[in-house]
Amino acid sequence: MHMATYSKGLEGVIAAETKLSFIDGEKGVLEYIGIPIGELASKSTFEETVLFLWDGHLPKAPALREFTTQVRDRYELPPALEAMLTSLPKTAEPMHAVRTLVSALGMFDPKPDAIDHASLRDKALTILAVVPTILAYFHRYRKGMALVRPDKNFGLAENFLYMLNGVRPTPTMARAMDVCLILHADHGFNNSTFSARSIASTESDIYSAITGAIGSLRGPLHGGANEGVMKMLNQIPTVADAEKFIVDKLTKKDKIPGFGHRVYKSYDPRAAHLKSLAEQLARDTGNISLFEKSTAIEGVMNREKAAKGIYPNVDFYSATTYHCIGLPLDMFTPTFVIARAGGWSAHVMEQLANNRLFRPDVDYTGPHAVAYTAIEGR
Repeated sequence: MHMATYSKGLEGVIAAETKLSFIDGEKGVLEYIGIPIGELASKSTFEETVLFLWDGHLPKAPALREFTTQVRDRYELPPALEAMLTSLPKTAEPMHAVRTLVSALGMFDPKPDAIDHASLRDKALTILAVVPTILAYFHRYRKGMALVRPDKNFGLAENFLYMLNGVRPTPTMARAMDVCLILHADHGFNNSTFSARSIASTESDIYSAITGAIGSLRGPLHGGANEGVMKMLNQIPTVADAEKFIVDKLTKKDKIPGFGHRVYKSYDPRAAHLKSLAEQLARDTGNISLFEKSTAIEGVMNREKAAKGIYPNVDFYSATTYHCIGLPLDMFTPTFVIARAGGWSAHVMEQLANNRLFRPDVDYTGPHAVAYTAIEGR
């Protein structure tokens, strides 16, 4: 009998094939269908990047215009879903709210279980369009502010910030949000993507797959890490205090939020792009001390930990970026959902195009042939 090899956390196990994204953790490379992430972040838009992931090739102008129009036409929520949103506890976490409402969205679909490619794509369009609206509406509802209706004249990133804050963002802020969404859209077989594909492999509906992915993402070892970075920065009074703060934590063997990655053993290419973006935004918004604290922390970590392959990951500079464009702390990870909605949907479609049910083996470590003891004798 063949015995499978056990790998804790499935590390090193190849569970599927994908054409969507490629990572070389040793060299710090991330590509979407062969295009380096820096190329897309500097030249593309989030909508184009999502369509690229869905179709497998860069779209021509008419196709991109049609896709953009389709997304904007679906910004608004079904009235009953909006009513559900405004009945949620105002104390709820945004991640719980978006997970619940994406799941509920399936109940407003007349054919929620359809998983042919055309149906999946149609449902994915709706999910992509409404996730920003769900998040913006819930934030304003919980704060007792009037809801700001979506504006079809704005792209997805700009519209999200407009609905969230009630004012149109500056071009720099809108572009920064757009770039963040591109950088976060896909990232290999991370935990939430695996969750989405695993659920889809049962031929369940896409709403269930995306809901499961959101549940995975909210964990602090996955998408929740960027909130930890901002909390750390807020604990450091001044730039001058950064070195002692980090050295003290390292002496106590505490983990430093935003550093190290399960895959990257060199500089995370997303962090490299976000670093320059964070600096520009920090200067534009009067938050330069926040950026300087970040670079001071990075300097200490380079001195102490670079030899061990511990570098900034995407969460480190995304925290400063998100803060500068006006996102509340507990909206950092939910904003990640906006980006991943595009990538997760691409993976669900790819999984179902050549599906096989995920059913890994398990290494049983319990006893065998144990006699049952009647309750009177226990």
